Amino acid sequence: MDIEARIGELGYELPEVSTPAHPYRPVVVFDRVAYISGQVPKVDGRNMMAGRVPQEISVEEAQRCAVQATLQALAYLKQEIGDLDRVQRFLKVTGYVYCDAGFDRQPQVINACSHLLQEIFGEAGQHARAAVGMAALPGRTPVEIEFVVGLKD
Repeated sequence: MDIEARIGELGYELPEVSTPAHPYRPVVVFDRVAYISGQVPKVDGRNMMAGRVPQEISVEEAQRCAVQATLQALAYLKQEIGDLDRVQRFLKVTGYVYCDAGFDRQPQVINACSHLLQEIFGEAGQHARAAVGMAALPGRTPVEIEFVVGLKD
Protein backbone atom coordinates (compact mmCIF):
# COMPACT_ATOMS: atom_id res chain seq x y z
CA MET A 1 0.00 0.00 0.00
CA ASP A 2 1.31 3.46 -0.86
CA ILE A 3 0.53 5.37 2.33
CA GLU A 4 1.25 8.82 0.91
CA ALA A 5 -1.06 8.12 -2.04
CA ARG A 6 -3.73 7.00 0.43
CA ILE A 7 -3.36 10.26 2.37
CA GLY A 8 -3.91 12.17 -0.88
CA GLU A 9 -6.91 10.01 -1.84
CA LEU A 10 -8.50 10.99 1.47
CA GLY A 11 -8.04 14.67 0.62
CA TYR A 12 -5.14 15.40 2.98
CA GLU A 13 -1.51 16.29 2.54
CA LEU A 14 1.42 16.15 4.90
CA PRO A 15 2.55 19.61 6.05
CA GLU A 16 6.10 20.86 5.67
CA VAL A 17 8.01 20.35 8.91
CA SER A 18 11.26 21.81 10.19
CA THR A 19 13.71 20.98 12.94
CA PRO A 20 12.47 22.38 16.26
CA ALA A 21 14.56 25.05 17.98
CA HIS A 22 14.18 23.19 21.27
CA PRO A 23 16.50 20.60 22.87
CA TYR A 24 14.56 17.50 21.79
CA ARG A 25 13.96 15.44 18.67
CA PRO A 26 10.53 15.21 17.02
CA VAL A 27 11.07 11.47 16.47
CA VAL A 28 13.38 8.95 18.10
CA VAL A 29 13.70 5.44 16.65
CA PHE A 30 15.01 2.65 18.86
CA ASP A 31 14.77 -1.10 18.16
CA ARG A 32 12.22 -0.66 15.33
CA VAL A 33 9.96 1.49 17.51
CA ALA A 34 9.42 5.17 16.67
CA TYR A 35 8.50 7.55 19.47
CA ILE A 36 6.91 10.72 18.07
CA SER A 37 7.06 13.76 20.35
CA GLY A 38 3.83 15.58 21.10
CA GLN A 39 2.65 17.52 18.05
CA VAL A 40 0.33 20.49 18.04
CA PRO A 41 -1.78 21.49 15.02
CA LYS A 42 0.15 23.94 12.85
CA VAL A 43 -0.60 25.53 9.50
CA ASP A 44 2.27 27.30 7.74
CA GLY A 45 4.37 26.99 10.90
CA ARG A 46 1.83 28.70 13.15
CA ASN A 47 -0.63 27.29 15.65
CA MET A 48 -3.88 26.46 13.85
CA MET A 49 -6.07 27.64 16.75
CA ALA A 50 -5.76 28.65 20.38
CA GLY A 51 -8.27 28.22 23.16
CA ARG A 52 -9.92 25.94 25.66
CA VAL A 53 -12.45 23.28 24.61
CA PRO A 54 -15.44 23.82 24.62
CA GLN A 55 -15.48 27.39 26.01
CA GLU A 56 -13.38 28.99 23.24
CA ILE A 57 -13.00 26.17 20.70
CA SER A 58 -15.86 23.83 19.77
CA VAL A 59 -15.47 20.05 19.91
CA GLU A 60 -15.67 20.02 16.10
CA GLU A 61 -12.88 22.61 15.81
CA ALA A 62 -10.80 20.60 18.27
CA GLN A 63 -11.36 17.51 16.12
CA ARG A 64 -10.01 19.41 13.09
CA CYS A 65 -7.02 20.34 15.23
CA ALA A 66 -6.53 16.67 16.14
CA VAL A 67 -6.49 15.77 12.43
CA GLN A 68 -3.91 18.48 11.69
CA ALA A 69 -1.72 17.43 14.64
CA THR A 70 -1.91 13.84 13.36
CA LEU A 71 -0.77 14.92 9.89
CA GLN A 72 2.04 16.94 11.50
CA ALA A 73 3.18 13.88 13.46
CA LEU A 74 3.07 11.74 10.31
CA ALA A 75 5.16 14.33 8.46
CA TYR A 76 7.82 14.19 11.16
CA LEU A 77 7.70 10.39 11.13
CA LYS A 78 8.20 10.38 7.34
CA GLN A 79 11.09 12.83 7.68
CA GLU A 80 12.80 10.46 10.14
CA ILE A 81 12.15 7.06 8.52
CA GLY A 82 11.97 8.10 4.86
CA ASP A 83 8.81 6.22 3.88
CA LEU A 84 5.52 5.80 5.75
CA ASP A 85 5.15 2.36 4.15
CA ARG A 86 7.70 1.26 6.78
CA VAL A 87 4.99 1.55 9.46
CA GLN A 88 4.08 -1.90 10.72
CA ARG A 89 1.56 -0.83 13.35
CA PHE A 90 0.52 2.09 15.52
CA LEU A 91 1.06 0.88 19.07
CA LYS A 92 -0.12 3.82 21.18
CA VAL A 93 -1.67 7.24 20.70
CA THR A 94 -1.86 9.75 23.51
CA GLY A 95 -4.05 12.78 22.94
CA TYR A 96 -4.13 15.80 25.22
CA VAL A 97 -7.05 18.25 25.17
CA TYR A 98 -6.86 21.74 26.70
CA CYS A 99 -10.11 22.00 28.69
CA ASP A 100 -11.77 22.77 32.01
CA ALA A 101 -12.07 20.19 34.77
CA GLY A 102 -15.75 19.54 34.01
CA PHE A 103 -15.21 18.67 30.33
CA ASP A 104 -15.40 14.91 29.74
CA ARG A 105 -15.45 14.55 25.95
CA GLN A 106 -11.71 14.23 25.37
CA PRO A 107 -12.25 10.81 23.71
CA GLN A 108 -14.63 12.41 21.20
CA VAL A 109 -11.94 14.95 20.25
CA ILE A 110 -9.15 12.38 19.93
CA ASN A 111 -11.41 10.01 17.96
CA ALA A 112 -10.65 12.26 14.96
CA CYS A 113 -7.00 11.19 15.18
CA SER A 114 -7.89 7.52 15.67
CA HIS A 115 -10.33 7.49 12.75
CA LEU A 116 -7.80 9.16 10.46
CA LEU A 117 -5.05 6.66 11.32
CA GLN A 118 -7.41 3.76 10.63
CA GLU A 119 -8.54 5.33 7.34
CA ILE A 120 -4.94 5.74 6.22
CA PHE A 121 -3.30 2.58 7.59
CA GLY A 122 -6.24 0.17 7.90
CA GLU A 123 -5.81 -2.42 10.65
CA ALA A 124 -2.22 -1.23 11.25
CA GLY A 125 -3.71 2.12 12.30
CA GLN A 126 -5.64 0.56 15.20
CA HIS A 127 -3.90 1.34 18.47
CA ALA A 128 -4.03 1.52 22.24
CA ARG A 129 -4.93 5.04 23.35
CA ALA A 130 -5.30 7.58 26.12
CA ALA A 131 -7.32 10.80 25.79
CA VAL A 132 -6.48 13.17 28.62
CA GLY A 133 -7.79 16.58 29.69
CA MET A 134 -5.16 19.21 30.50
CA ALA A 135 -5.31 22.53 32.37
CA ALA A 136 -2.92 24.04 29.79
CA LEU A 137 -1.01 23.15 26.62
CA PRO A 138 1.81 25.04 24.86
CA GLY A 139 0.61 28.21 23.14
CA ARG A 140 -2.92 27.50 24.38
CA THR A 141 -3.27 24.95 21.59
CA PRO A 142 -6.46 22.91 22.04
CA VAL A 143 -4.86 19.54 21.16
CA GLU A 144 -1.50 17.77 21.35
CA ILE A 145 -0.95 14.28 19.91
CA GLU A 146 1.92 11.81 20.39
CA PHE A 147 2.48 8.33 18.91
CA VAL A 148 4.42 5.15 19.47
CA VAL A 149 4.81 3.25 16.20
CA GLY A 150 6.25 -0.18 15.37
CA LEU A 151 8.34 -0.24 12.19
CA LYS A 152 9.16 -2.85 9.57
CA ASP A 153 12.81 -3.69 8.87
